[in-house]
Amino acid sequence: MTGIGLIRLLTLAIFSMALIVTPLVTPVRAAGGESPSPPPSDSKTQGKKKSSNLEDSTFSKGYRAAYTTIYERNDYAGAIEQLKALGHDDNADVANLIGYSYRKLGDYKVSQIWYERALKTDPNHVRTWQYYGLWQLEQGNRDQAEYHLTKIGALCGKDCPEYRSLASALEKSLVTGLVY
Repeated sequence: MTGIGLIRLLTLAIFSMALIVTPLVTPVRAAGGESPSPPPSDSKTQGKKKSSNLEDSTFSKGYRAAYTTIYERNDYAGAIEQLKALGHDDNADVANLIGYSYRKLGDYKVSQIWYERALKTDPNHVRTWQYYGLWQLEQGNRDQAEYHLTKIGALCGKDCPEYRSLASALEKSLVTGLVY
């Protein structure tokens, strides 16, 4: 095993242990602090727009199935197929989850494209600012992650879960020296 491989394995082990211990102190969150429950379409944390797509029963069922594929089965490639099959790539919720899935697969370039697509569709999409902020932190772009945190604070305040999640990841990266 190479030195980089060993470092990745050690990082994964430490992060895994942190995830095991974290639920004892805080509500259960998916890896990286992302919320495991589907975002409500009318939440103040999702900006001012209410997506008519989420009201469509077929779309909503497909979206929730993809969410389940991601957060319960960790099948990111399968979720990407499900989300793209919905035919609503211009929906910020869909584009954000596609970006998230590519990020979890380690394809950061494609992930970035999808996060930017989500923000182009809805510049106030708080969950995308959160996930993209975590992406920035994973890439070692701490200043950009802090910018994303500031943006989230302006959109939903410091008490919203997206703000707390990214703030926590930024704090943990300072304490542990690890990049999430």
